Amino acid sequence: MSKRFTAGAVATATALALTVTGLTMPAGAAPSSSQTFTVVAEKGISAEAAIAAIRAAGGTVVSRNDSVGTFQVRSDRADFASRAAAADALLGAAQQRAIGQAPKIDRVEQENLLAAARTKGAGSAAPTAATGMDPLDEKLWGLRMIGADRARQTEPGDRGVTVGVLDTGVDASNPDLAANFSWSLSRNFAPDMTDIDGPCEVAGCLDPVGTDDGGHGTHVAGTIGAAANGFGLSGVAPNVTLVELKGGQDSGYFFLNPVVNALTHAADAGLDVVNMSFYVDPWLYNCTANPADSPEAQAEQRVIIEAMTRALNYAHDKGVTLVGALGNNHEDLGKPRTDYSSPDYGADPYARPIDNSSCWDLPAEGPHVIGVSALGPSGKKSDFSNYGLEQISVAAPGGWFRDGYGTSSYRTDANMILSAYPLKVLQEEGSVDARGNVVPSARDFVFKDCTKGGSCGYYTYLQGTSMASPHAAGVASLIVSAFGKTDPVKGGLRLAPDQVEKHLYVTATERACPEPRLQSYANEGRSAEFDALCEGDSTFNGFYGHGIIDAHAAVTTPM
Repeated sequence: MSKRFTAGAVATATALALTVTGLTMPAGAAPSSSQTFTVVAEKGISAEAAIAAIRAAGGTVVSRNDSVGTFQVRSDRADFASRAAAADALLGAAQQRAIGQAPKIDRVEQENLLAAARTKGAGSAAPTAATGMDPLDEKLWGLRMIGADRARQTEPGDRGVTVGVLDTGVDASNPDLAANFSWSLSRNFAPDMTDIDGPCEVAGCLDPVGTDDGGHGTHVAGTIGAAANGFGLSGVAPNVTLVELKGGQDSGYFFLNPVVNALTHAADAGLDVVNMSFYVDPWLYNCTANPADSPEAQAEQRVIIEAMTRALNYAHDKGVTLVGALGNNHEDLGKPRTDYSSPDYGADPYARPIDNSSCWDLPAEGPHVIGVSALGPSGKKSDFSNYGLEQISVAAPGGWFRDGYGTSSYRTDANMILSAYPLKVLQEEGSVDARGNVVPSARDFVFKDCTKGGSCGYYTYLQGTSMASPHAAGVASLIVSAFGKTDPVKGGLRLAPDQVEKHLYVTATERACPEPRLQSYANEGRSAEFDALCEGDSTFNGFYGHGIIDAHAAVTTPM
């Protein structure tokens, strides 16, 4: 089945200063030869000149984002991309392909479900939670590692601080998330695509805000700001406002146009923090002129680099603190390996030697992005986590199923990160039955808690840098809560992203490289490809960056 956009795809984008010029393909339309592109105008070119060039190249503008000079375009011409690249007014065109991935079934994030052998029992789950914590908080070792349980006694977060979850959606039916969810600011920029997401659930294929058919975004949102309400579990910043920025497909792919529009909406709406727990594909690395790539692929990647750079700069300049996951490819991002996985959508992958000086892992390596590596309960870098002196900023709890080798906690679910998850997704995975009950085989890793009024929330374990990044985003929102100033125009609290970033680094707990510096994960069953060399000193190194984030120090240390 072909990918398609509908009028609903841009109906919610008016806050972006997007001009919708018309969409003619209804949700039930048959496939056609028409393709969707994101076109980027050259710097300094007016929107009118860009549109004229797009038309001359054979394209029809569907929507436009004047904030960063991007256009969503449909064209029947097989040579549209090359014609757009040749136009003086246009940088080029990227065909509608996935540019970020937080997969629905991820072999890293859900390693516990795929493991051949598991150790039963509580593993590294901590003792009974402190007074004032929620029932499942005793399982959140990550909160204690970063001092978030103590930080909330001083600063639990301010409702006027808004945190965008740029992900697959947010399940606002969970009572822990409903309490902090902003319906007015939330948007869905990613209509369902039947070839990768399955049949559309609603007319127009644009799921309503407050839903998440992928699960990843809900898990991220819970770690950032699940309410401390005596129910379920709580997040790092339990009083901040959560904003859904659905830029990812239900299946876990992220497309250029929705991601750029989500970032500019975050900027224009005055959000304080945006978490980005996804990575760039179809190209694992976007390169300016990789000799292994065709001229068309090179041009597409240059468009992606430019559009993402503009969007990230725009958000930062409008006051958004940007936090991103470093990725789960167990790779030194400053010394990348040959890429055998790209493109991972739309064509067969091939070997691509990667030049570090001209290739970027986006958005983690984009401008102004705070890059976060993942740690297990022991504080050791998770075997899957990317790292490296050039890209890392801080480290945070991301979970590690294989942590605790030689102890009873080895290969236990409790080594991972517990957070909210949609009932629908758990039922699709077979962990919860049709009546909403956790099946016996899943009771070690899926939990259900219900309010006195009968509203129930569901929770499960995942691991990954996708789980580490929201811990850092939560601490960033606490910094804004503690030290931000009232915005006289938009209300709420504001603090310049550079100040937030600096304070996050200054208050992080320094952690020296382990000895030996070349860490092997052979005991955990990993090949030599996972061996990781930690470079740097105790003040800054490739595993921990400036250190392990510290929520308590962040809110109690003066700026």
